[in-house]
Amino acid sequence: MERRLKARYQTNADVYVARPGMRLQRCTGLNLSSDGVYVETNISCLPRDAIVDLIFVVTLGKVVKLHRRSAVVAHSSRAGAGLYIYKGTAKLGKQQSQPYF
Repeated sequence: MERRLKARYQTNADVYVARPGMRLQRCTGLNLSSDGVYVETNISCLPRDAIVDLIFVVTLGKVVKLHRRSAVVAHSSRAGAGLYIYKGTAKLGKQQSQPYF
């Protein structure tokens, strides 16, 4: 039985993950919903509840758009990480608003 409230969509989008003290890491978004994303990554240092910045790369023909969002790490393993996306944007290092679940 599926517990999720929002539909998930399979994707192969490029997603960059940034965290204070960490280089920008290129990842692949495997599935996406309005509330979160699961990224395939080899980053093993994403602790649960850490706040990260996400940069989604969307290519529309010759146009490349970057969409920035902040997220909270829900779970992380060697294979990838599940992230809750914040409503709106929140900058790292500043007071954070409540995550949008």
